[in-house]
Amino acid sequence: MNQEPLSILNLVLNASLLVQLVMLLLFMASAVSWAMIVQRGIYQARARQAFREFESQFWSGIDLTQLYRQGNSGANKHSTDGIENIFRAGFKEFTRLRQQGSTDPDAIMEGTQRAMRVAHSREEEKLEANLPFLASVASVSPYIGLFGTVWGIMNSFRGLANVHQATLATVAPGISEALVATAMGLFAAIPAVLAYNRFSANAEQLTGKYQTFAEEFSSILHRQVHAKS
Repeated sequence: MNQEPLSILNLVLNASLLVQLVMLLLFMASAVSWAMIVQRGIYQARARQAFREFESQFWSGIDLTQLYRQGNSGANKHSTDGIENIFRAGFKEFTRLRQQGSTDPDAIMEGTQRAMRVAHSREEEKLEANLPFLASVASVSPYIGLFGTVWGIMNSFRGLANVHQATLATVAPGISEALVATAMGLFAAIPAVLAYNRFSANAEQLTGKYQTFAEEFSSILHRQVHAKS
C-alpha cells in the first residue's frame, strides 16, 4: 500500500483547522515583519546617509541662514527627516526669538534648545517605528507555534484510541504536521529578533549622533547670541 508522501504542503493541508489557523497567523506575522524589516532597513540607511551629507555641509563653513533656506527649499519639494529637521527647528526658533527683539540671550537659547529637543524626540520616534511589533513577533511567535504543536500532538494521540495497533506510520503524519507549526514559529521569530536588535542599535547610535549635533549647534548659536547681545 502506497502512502502519501509527507511533503510540507501536504502536512499543512492535512492539519486540523486550529493548527491551520495557527500556521496562517504565523505566516501573516512573518510576512508583515519582513515588510517592516525591509522598510526599516531602507529608512535607517537613508537616515545615516542624510546625516553624513548634512553634517559635511554644515561643517563646510556655509552660512547658517543660507543652509536654512536651502533646507526650506528642499522641504517644499520632498519631506525631510533626521538631522536636518533638528537643525531647521532650532534655527527657526532662534531666528524668531531674535526678531521679536528679545534681549535676554538665555531666554533665546532656552527656546531654541526646547525646539530642538522636541524635533529630536520626533526623529527618535521615526527611527524606532515598528520596532515594538518586531519585538512582539520575536517573543510571541515560538509560543504560538508551540501551542499549535501541542494541539496537533494531542489530536494525534487522541486518534490512536481508535487504532488497535499503533505504528510509527500511524503516528508520524500527525506529529509531523504538528511540528510544522513550531518550525513556522521559529521561522517568524528568528528574523524578527535579529532585525529588532540591529535596528534598535542603529536607532540608538543615530539618536546619539543627533544629540551630539544639537549640543554642538547650540554652542555655535550661544556664541552668536552672546557676541551680539
